[in-house]
Amino acid sequence: MADLKTNLKTVWDGNTKGNGRIKANFLETNIAIPESLGGSGEGAEPKELLITSAAACYTMTLVTMLETRKLPVTGLTMDSEATNSKEEGFKIIHYPQIILSADATEEHIQAANRAIVSADKGCAIGNMLKKADVQIDIEGKVSISSGEEN
Repeated sequence: MADLKTNLKTVWDGNTKGNGRIKANFLETNIAIPESLGGSGEGAEPKELLITSAAACYTMTLVTMLETRKLPVTGLTMDSEATNSKEEGFKIIHYPQIILSADATEEHIQAANRAIVSADKGCAIGNMLKKADVQIDIEGKVSISSGEEN
């Protein structure tokens, strides 16, 4: 694996109720302390950014695996949610939904389901989070396109 160097620039205006901006090569977003913690709530908060990073990594890993397997993917969406409780700690659940072309075979469906599992194991960000005792669950779904345009 190649060495990684990432640079960000963060600018903060004001106090706790203020807000900031993070900028990187291909990312620029507002950040703020959540209202529940006394902030303005007018920007992304750290846990949201963490979940975004985990979701992006998982999605990109999954796309690479689907492409490598030459599966007839016509659509891919994913929802993610995170919870933080005393009982379970910090937990992220990804809900990937893969749509295969109308002519997909049972073998294609099985390969897509295997990719859903494998992508979790191959996601570098997810693996780092798991080392920090973050629980990550994947609840994926593979379906066949009806062949009709939406």
